[in-house]
Amino acid sequence: MSLLASDARHEDLLDPLSRLYRGASVEPTELAQVYTDALNRRALASARASLSALGKINRKRLSPARQISYDVFAVSKRSEIARLQPDIRALTAVQPFDHFGSMPVEFAAAMALGGPVTYRTASDYRHALVLELALPAVLDQAVLRFREGLATGIVEPQLTVTEMIAQLDTMLAPKPEASPFASPLRVLPPTIRPAERIRLRQVYLAAISDQIYPALRRLRTFLHDEYLPKARPTIGLSALKGGPALYRLMIERETTLKLDPEAIHRLGLAEVARIQKEMDGVRGELGFAGPLAQFFDVIRTDPQYHPKTADELARGYAGIAKAVDAQIPRFFSRVPRTPLVIQPYPRSRSRFEVGGSYRQGAPDGTRPGVFFYNTFDLPSRFLTGMTTLYLHEGKPGHHFQISLAQEDPGLPDLQRFGGNNAFVEGWALYAETLGYPMGLYKDPRQHWGNLDDEMLRAMRLVVDTGIHAKGWSRDQAIAYMLANSGMGRTDATTEVDRYIAAPAQALSYKLGCMTIQRLRAKAEAALGPRFDIRAFHEQVLGSGALPLPILESKIDRWIAAQKG
Repeated sequence: MSLLASDARHEDLLDPLSRLYRGASVEPTELAQVYTDALNRRALASARASLSALGKINRKRLSPARQISYDVFAVSKRSEIARLQPDIRALTAVQPFDHFGSMPVEFAAAMALGGPVTYRTASDYRHALVLELALPAVLDQAVLRFREGLATGIVEPQLTVTEMIAQLDTMLAPKPEASPFASPLRVLPPTIRPAERIRLRQVYLAAISDQIYPALRRLRTFLHDEYLPKARPTIGLSALKGGPALYRLMIERETTLKLDPEAIHRLGLAEVARIQKEMDGVRGELGFAGPLAQFFDVIRTDPQYHPKTADELARGYAGIAKAVDAQIPRFFSRVPRTPLVIQPYPRSRSRFEVGGSYRQGAPDGTRPGVFFYNTFDLPSRFLTGMTTLYLHEGKPGHHFQISLAQEDPGLPDLQRFGGNNAFVEGWALYAETLGYPMGLYKDPRQHWGNLDDEMLRAMRLVVDTGIHAKGWSRDQAIAYMLANSGMGRTDATTEVDRYIAAPAQALSYKLGCMTIQRLRAKAEAALGPRFDIRAFHEQVLGSGALPLPILESKIDRWIAAQKG
């Protein structure tokens, strides 16, 4: 067994939640290890052993493709070791999850009908129930981690705790039989005998009522009665002891680049100014003669820019998908086998979600990828941003990048299923820009929507660093976003709360996109008429999600080879 395959097997054993979320087989005993110190120690030992073994391999004797894998593996292991150091774990392990990427919410979605867990036989149902019954132990273990943070003074902001409590209230509101955990009972396969059907319904509902709901209530009670009163009023990492160093580490993890927060902040300010000039031109095309700041208010309040019904959004996205499909052959030589479906968020999730997101399909294409869009608070949603959102979350954004990688068995698992946000989100933002040569932004409204979304990513550079390195307040961050874009207050608030919960993650979009754009410009300049956009996209996507410096080295080699 190769080093990469061996490491992937060990990594899978050390990350049962990720395996569950992608539909792989997981044992209850593995889930019970989540949020334990023992699991963290095993992960650190495994990473160190793998990096040591890598050092014994002669990189020069590997093929070009395997040299890329070697480099990706080295970066991954070094980053993992840095994150698992005791001083960093003292800051991160005691904050096991929050409302952004909530473990209870994501676990429920994974176990629900239509999620990654398979429900074909009675045995499937029984195994899934055993997994559901592991949730109480995982949540109780998370409470222990939170309590350790209370003892050391490393606690979540009050804001995120309040949101977690609201999420739990939403999860506990339905009766057990209407919960996501019981949803597989709604469509029992005809091959299951009637007596077994009755038995499955009984044991499922008993487990949810007697074990799963009580565990969720214990977590909710702890957060509300014990944790929230001691949560911190501040929102940025700079307010925590060791927070500034942690923020720099998180920037490197999310962007794969060693960057100074102040430099990122200045870059964001420059990009905001540049995009505003372009927005001012489109403002005129839309027939508004007043200043740009006033047009932001028009965009937010004029009903013509907002959907009236959920069906209007559904029809709109279907039309956009058809238009994009017609253009794909001009830009891509290879497309995913995995189909893509378009659907709204479930009502239980929509309040806590942004405008849209993507859920990857099965590696073998048996389960489609899903582009979710949000129908909560329709007056806050924008018709103008529909095209750019679909390009980002659907085709050719996340759906292409993730599906093409996981459909390629020739890639090591690290590249096939792993990745980094700078590449993944950078590619999706770059995919938005393809709407221009595709002719999808000829409509000034959709052109505005693209600029507004690009502005969002530029503002993230300013606001994320403002919150976590410069001491900005939540109100200050929201006000900045409202003053510099046409986004609604609901979206601006959701975005800021996301940056508070997930420091540095939002930086990856713009920094990754700008890297891909720079590499394309370099290739176009070097190759002139020999530049092939389809070949360039294959080079970017063909090795999975790469750290940005490794991607740049690959593109440089490709340019040299094309020049002969």
